[in-house]
Amino acid sequence: MTIYLDNAATSFPKPESVYRAADHALRNLGGSPGRGSHRMALDAGRQLLDTRESVAEVFGIRNSARVVFTANATEAINLALFGLLNPGDRVVTSTMEHNAVVRPLHALQARGVQVVKVPPGPDGRLHPANVREAVMDDLQATRMVVLTHASNVSGSIQPVEDLGPWCRNQGVLLLVDAAQTAGYLPIDVESMGIDLLAAPGHKHLMGPPGCGLLYVREGLQPAPLIYGGSGADSSSPLAPEHLPERLESGTANLPALAGLHAGITFLRETGLYNVRRHKTELLAHLLDGLRSLPGIRLYGPSDPAMLAGVLSFNLAGRDPAEIAYWLDTEHAICVRAGLHCAPDAHRSLGTFPRGTLRVSPGYFSRHEDLQVLLHTLSALTKSP
Repeated sequence: MTIYLDNAATSFPKPESVYRAADHALRNLGGSPGRGSHRMALDAGRQLLDTRESVAEVFGIRNSARVVFTANATEAINLALFGLLNPGDRVVTSTMEHNAVVRPLHALQARGVQVVKVPPGPDGRLHPANVREAVMDDLQATRMVVLTHASNVSGSIQPVEDLGPWCRNQGVLLLVDAAQTAGYLPIDVESMGIDLLAAPGHKHLMGPPGCGLLYVREGLQPAPLIYGGSGADSSSPLAPEHLPERLESGTANLPALAGLHAGITFLRETGLYNVRRHKTELLAHLLDGLRSLPGIRLYGPSDPAMLAGVLSFNLAGRDPAEIAYWLDTEHAICVRAGLHCAPDAHRSLGTFPRGTLRVSPGYFSRHEDLQVLLHTLSALTKSP
């Protein structure tokens, strides 16, 4: 039996209700939401609205129309950055960001946007004072702070709740990449001062691949990333002015979004606290076991409560890619090795260019799964 421990990339397995919801949408919701007045289009539209409202409720969003559906968190981040930043704007970010942030910001630098990167401490955590200092170095030009809520490499949870209200008081926008925390940590966009929230549907939210979201605070009007049919203002060559249609050109991925709704429902019925507690217990088990093995080097916070479901480590004298391949082919254990699309984070942690071995258990992972992994690694540490 395969042991899947790569939930930071995509959660697996999904709740059974997610599979049923996606299948039901494919078989019964054949209409395109917002693209007709017949019963199947209306049924599809109701499903889309139900999903939008469930997302709004999870993240404390007062107006569900401010929830824009995308193909993934990467598209959501690109939509926020390219939709709101202009030449001469200044952005403060960190060296712990995923390439979903790093690459669009790099492209925007060529268009005249200034990017300032704040390094973390040794455990991958940012110090709020350092971010504030970077913003205040040129407050007038600083348009946005862009931060991951938690590193996909070290699992380090960043102090978004400390920085959000402060950024709002300074008149600086805060874009949060919640790829590793949406569905894992409580997120309330109002109390945390989040102006833009990007999240995938296929990770902790338990939805299928092919769905993500961007929350856009009232008063912000990003330019569309994609132009086309929206089902609204069809007589005009211009993009609609109102959300979400302004930013949702093209037909929605309804089966994925129906699955996302089912995933969110599962999380709410199970309890976000219970989901996180189980994953934290698994990480504590893993941390204790790894600390007992010779030659293991751990990265990130030592407290499992400060990890967002991710644990990275290396074994002295071994290439992490070699270990991951051996675990997969010889023991059917799926983990991830390498740079995890976050080279700057590895430079900050001192693990560039080889990267690390990353383990990310999910809600359906068991302590027995981690014990098998630890037993297998123990044999490896004893081999010449």
